[in-house]
Parts: sequence; structure tokens; C-alpha cells
Amino acid sequence: MSDIDLKNDNSYDVLVVGGGQAGLAIAWNLAQHDLRFVVLDAAPEVGHVWRTRWDSLQLFTPAEYDGLPGTPFPAAAGTYPDKEAVANYLQDYVEAERLPVHTGCKVSALTRRDGVFEAQAGDVVYRAGQVIVATGPFQEPRTPELSSGLADEVTQLHSSQYRSPDELPPGPVLVVGGGNSGVQIAQELAVSHAVTLAIGSRPKMLPQRILGRDLFWWLIRLGLLRKPAGSRIARRIRAKGEVVIGANWKQLRRAGIDTRSRAVDATGTTVHFADGGTADFDTVIWATGYRSDYAWIDIPGVVVDGEPAHRRGVTDVDGLYFIGLSWQHTRGSGLLGFVDEDARWLVERVSAKASNAQIPVPRPTARTQPGHDLLSPVD
Repeated sequence: MSDIDLKNDNSYDVLVVGGGQAGLAIAWNLAQHDLRFVVLDAAPEVGHVWRTRWDSLQLFTPAEYDGLPGTPFPAAAGTYPDKEAVANYLQDYVEAERLPVHTGCKVSALTRRDGVFEAQAGDVVYRAGQVIVATGPFQEPRTPELSSGLADEVTQLHSSQYRSPDELPPGPVLVVGGGNSGVQIAQELAVSHAVTLAIGSRPKMLPQRILGRDLFWWLIRLGLLRKPAGSRIARRIRAKGEVVIGANWKQLRRAGIDTRSRAVDATGTTVHFADGGTADFDTVIWATGYRSDYAWIDIPGVVVDGEPAHRRGVTDVDGLYFIGLSWQHTRGSGLLGFVDEDARWLVERVSAKASNAQIPVPRPTARTQPGHDLLSPVD
């Protein structure tokens, strides 16, 4: 046990910031050890992020690969859970596993004094000997500067705000961003609207099923989801950039989707593209991803150039860790059914530190670079 004064109701051995899939995987593993911990989540309820995504969102991973430790996902193998099923699963998981998750607790500042971490959440200060940041890589919606050139009459939404075609006005729609979210939204809208998809470069597209097997069956059998980020094959996968699952270019053309080059400027209702072309739109949806926000971490050396400096989630600040980052260790690090491997590995080190045991930490390597979650169902 740590030397934190546990007589204080707000003092813990371990504090977990973030109650999404990564935070819950960490919590389950912490519960297997003799540690006092709490999970703080800013959302009003567990699974809130999933409930606020667009109505038709489904996972790309079959249900048999979507479970957290201790509780399989409650759906038939080979089915693809929708966003409500995922949110319900996370809520039920917390209750079934009796995990101490406090919702509506947004941590506005994390500091460290005399070896003790202090997290400010509203009027309450939580103290802990160790902290695991599980807020994930998708925090602040990112919209390009060219959006400011569009006229007020143009409806603009980030993909995180999009819900369904019925909520959009009639008229042509531009979807900016050729990742999984952009392609899915463009396909859905093409049924009721004239849709243009603007992409910077043509992403690699993979079918959902290959030779009668789901794509993830192959990825698991080939070991690709567990290749370390620094391995040669992982570096090659990352260098190829965005991967879109379950679509192909012929399918987009058959749906009537007009594919254009990168959007580079906007004036009034007109959007200018990198190839010199222009077009007018009534609605623009920015499927342009997210940026990280770690401004609340007021500890030197933890965040470099806006991203966590870590080695497999372990920072240079003793007792401070990250979980759930894209390519934190492998391709599976940011995926619902695969984050447990990182969680178990980190908790072993957290538990060892709490008991003053010695356990190896990875040798210093190049800092993990930020990147879009290539196989995630969200931006």
C-alpha cells in the first residue's frame, strides 16, 4: 500500500481519470489488487460518448471481440453492435463488476506536490500516490480554419454533432474527411442528399469480410493487432495511413457520391478544392477528427508538443501513466476488446510500485506519435 493518508475520504492509492473503455479496463484490473482507487469521468453517465454519436453508428469489430475483462459482450458472435448496445454494455459492466466510477466529475487540474498527485474536480480535491490518465485520444473536435469563410446560411457540423440525415436541410452536402466516419456518413446521406466527399489522399479500403471470415478474424490470426508499435510491420502499417473498413470506391460511385480532392478554401457557399475545382453547398460536415487536450495536466515533462511523452503508457514522472492511446503499444491499444492487454500490463507496474516491488519498465524509445485510430469506429 502507498503512504497516502487513506483516512481522508478523497485520498486513494490510484486515481483513474476517464471512465471510457480504457478507464474501465484499468478499473477491473485494479480491483484484482489490494488497492484503493476511484475512476473520475466528466460525462453525466457511463457510455455517454457513445450515445452522442450518429444514430446509425455500428462497430466494425464483431461482438465476440468487443468485451472488456470479466464480462463478454452480450451479443451473438458475428454481429456488429450499434452505439446504444455499446453504451448499455459499459453501463451494465460498471454495475456488474461494482466498479467505483464517479460521473459528472471533470478534472480541471492535475498537479503533483511532495510526491502526491492532486486532482481538482469541481470543489473537490482528490489525492493519490499514482494516477492513470484514461481520457483517450479523441477529446476536442477539430475543424479547419477554412470553415470560417463559409456564410452563415451554410449549415456546419462536426461529425461528433451529426445524428441523422433527417436533421439536415435539403440541398447538396459536403463531407470533409475520408476516414471511417466521413465515408460512413457520406454513404448514409447519399440516400437523401447530393453528397460530395472531399479527401486529402485516397485511404486504403478493406472489406469487412475476406474469404468468408470477418476482417478482424484475419487480423487476430495473423497477429497484426498485437504487433508492437516499434516493430517493422507495425511501422509499415502506420506509414500507410488511414484505413477504411467495409467500403470501396466502386460502392461510393454507385451511391452517387462525388469524390473531390482536399478542400483548401471557402467563401460564402462556395468551397474550393486542391485540384482547382469549386462547388456550392448548403451543408458541410467536418469529419476531420479530434485534437488532444491535456492542458489540465500541470506537471512538467508529461506532455510534449501537445501529446503524452511515454513508453508503453509509462511517463518519466514516477507514478503517472496513460492508457487507451492509439498505438500506445499495439494496433489494439485503442480498441474496445483489446485494451485489456495494456491495462493488465500497466496495473502490474502500478501494483508493484504501491508495494515497493521492482518490475521492469520499457527502455526509452522514440516518443509515441499521435495518430488517428485506423481501426476504430469513431474519428
